[in-house]
Amino acid sequence: MTTDIEPDATLPPAIPAATLIVFRDRADAPSELLIVERSSRLAFAPGATVFPGGRIDPGDVALAGTLGSTAPADAAARLAAIRETIEETGVALGVAEPTRVQAIRAALQEGATLADALGDVALDLGRLVPFAHWRPGERHARVFDTLFYLARLPADAPPARVDSSENVRLDWASARDILAAAARGERALIFPTRRNLERLAQFASYDEAVAHARATPLRRITPWIEPRDGVDHLCIPDDLGYPVTAEPVDRVRRG
Repeated sequence: MTTDIEPDATLPPAIPAATLIVFRDRADAPSELLIVERSSRLAFAPGATVFPGGRIDPGDVALAGTLGSTAPADAAARLAAIRETIEETGVALGVAEPTRVQAIRAALQEGATLADALGDVALDLGRLVPFAHWRPGERHARVFDTLFYLARLPADAPPARVDSSENVRLDWASARDILAAAARGERALIFPTRRNLERLAQFASYDEAVAHARATPLRRITPWIEPRDGVDHLCIPDDLGYPVTAEPVDRVRRG
C-alpha cells in the first residue's frame, strides 16, 4: 500500500514530512515503541514526546527519483522517515548493512545527503508500512503534511541512542504506558501523537498493527473544530481506525 503527499490546493502551504513508528515486540507484553522527547529550545513542539521523523529534504526527493518508483512522493517520504530515524536515534530500518549504521549516522549529522551517507548500502523501502497521513489546516508558519509509517526493529539493530541536539531523551515504551505517563503529567503529547498512540494501543504486536493498517483506508486527516454539547472540540473522521475522534479544544496541544 502506498500513498502520496501531494499538496491540497484548498489548504495553505505545508512542509512535507514523514514519521516512523518503530516496534520492538515482546513475548508476554504489548510491543514497545521508540519515542523521543524534543528539546525545549525547538520552535515546533518543544518538550513534546513524539515518534522520530521530520521534514522531507531535497536530497530525499532526488534519491527517490533515482529508484524508479511509481510513487516517487511516497518513496521520498519513506526515505525521509528512515533518514530522520537514523539521525535522531541511530536505528536504521530497511538498511542492508547494520554494521555501517553508525558511520551513516555520523555522515548525516555532518550534513551529508542520505544518498551520500549510504554510499553503496542498499535500502529496502518495503520494510515500511503506511499507517496514517496527517495535515493540520491551521494558517501559521509551522504546519507539517506528515506521513506515518510502521516498521519492526531488526533483530540485529544496534542500540538506540538519543542525538542530544533536537531530542533530549529516548525511550522504548508501550502505547498504553506512554498515554498513562501523559495522563500523570510526565509527558507532553501533541494532538496527532496522542490520537495515534490511542490507535496503536489497541494492538498487542507489530503484526496486529500492520494487519489493521492494511485493512484501514489511508486518507489525509485534517482536523476541524466542531461544537459538541456547547463545547468546541477538535475532531477527526470516525472511519479511519481511531478510537478517540474528538477532544475539547481547551485541552489540546497542537504544536
